[in-house]
Amino acid sequence: MKIVCVGHAAYDITIPVDDFIKENTKTRIDEKIECGGGPACNAAYLLGKWGMDTTFLGVVGNDSYGKAIKKELDSVNVNTKYLELNDKVKTTSSFVIANKKNGSRTILTHRQPMKMQLVDLPFYPDYILIDGQEYEMSKRLLNQCPNAVTIMDGAHATLENIDLAKQVDYLVCCHEFAENITHMSLKEDNYEEIFMKMKKNFKGNIIVTLEEKGCLYEYEGKIKIMPSVKMKAVDSTGAGDIFHGALLYALASNMDYEKAILFANVAGALSVTKIGGRNSIFSLEEVERKYHECC
Repeated sequence: MKIVCVGHAAYDITIPVDDFIKENTKTRIDEKIECGGGPACNAAYLLGKWGMDTTFLGVVGNDSYGKAIKKELDSVNVNTKYLELNDKVKTTSSFVIANKKNGSRTILTHRQPMKMQLVDLPFYPDYILIDGQEYEMSKRLLNQCPNAVTIMDGAHATLENIDLAKQVDYLVCCHEFAENITHMSLKEDNYEEIFMKMKKNFKGNIIVTLEEKGCLYEYEGKIKIMPSVKMKAVDSTGAGDIFHGALLYALASNMDYEKAILFANVAGALSVTKIGGRNSIFSLEEVERKYHECC
């Protein structure tokens, strides 16, 4: 079972605070957490950590942050042969203020324009996860690997992302993506209407994440809400990325679709109890234990 994750890699510096900082003040911090980040990169790290044969495709700078990201991926046996370390760009860096009081995060990102060089893989993956950040490479893989099961993290409804979303088997998008596509504001009384409009645009299975409200999906012909798993949140960074990675893991493990969504929900919910995106990926055993408690 071979998995390829394509897209964005970044380096996160997370600063936990007890309450959100005030403008034009000085704040002394007791700790900071540093680790790799980025939607597809986080999903690849999770899959590697959970023992899946995973390859990551993306681009970072040939600098200390880029090398740290590669080292992290290597540590969980993710294949980084196609992680491009580019001398002409600096690795994307994100500075995250994590409000431990309510679990919210505020992110400042510095990213130079960059695009990975196109590569040809010497194998055909069974599963492909894309986050839309590497359009041309993602498009090439989708065209070259028609038999692969494909999953997309839909964050921004750009023309390129909409094009990719129309080709995948599973579109997992945030509520803003759904609202932009349908030109409607998501409310509890119009969930079904918005979902049906989404179905007119995209051929695959659709999951719309609703943050603390859970996620919207269709199962056995019924449009349903999977409630969120309630946890005491201290940092929500990376929770969506972890959801996507865990969903792919569950599908690749032949888990029933609805159970796979619950499994992903559990992994994402557990992650908000720890500071830092990649640092909050729980072990497979811990996620399975909590999942069985929720069943």
